[in-house]
Amino acid sequence: MIKIIKCFFFLLLVLLFLNGCNPSNVNEDIFQFKDSYVGDNGAVGNITMRLPSPNGEHLNGLELKTTKEPYGIILNYKKADTPEEIEKNYKETAIYNATFIFALVKNADWITFNFVDQEYRITREKLQKWYGKKLREFTNEEDLAKLTQEFLADEGKVSQFFRE
Repeated sequence: MIKIIKCFFFLLLVLLFLNGCNPSNVNEDIFQFKDSYVGDNGAVGNITMRLPSPNGEHLNGLELKTTKEPYGIILNYKKADTPEEIEKNYKETAIYNATFIFALVKNADWITFNFVDQEYRITREKLQKWYGKKLREFTNEEDLAKLTQEFLADEGKVSQFFRE
């Protein structure tokens, strides 16, 4: 009986240890990374891992362009095993993700989104002009997501953004 109790406590200890060793919780507030810099690979990586991917595609890596200003980020996506490809979804994903990155990463001036069959480049200046707001002024995910969803709901605004 004592042997069983010892095994039980040992297994309980192992489970507690393993649970405490999981440092990445995707449900954590993304705004904990506010005031990051393009050169901080860990922070930028954590931000991008928490952002949505379009049509079952997955982030396949990122490049940080920090050697000279303006500083930028390149996000590369790879195709998952889903057949659907909707250009509208790419555009909305690019705007949504760029909005959050520009709000959180101080010195990011541009972001290039490389999807399987489409590429979009978004600058901080153009996106802020489109919203009519400075993205760095946002302090929480809820308010920023609300603004973004409001603009993305208007397909005309989204199309106009990419035409200009």
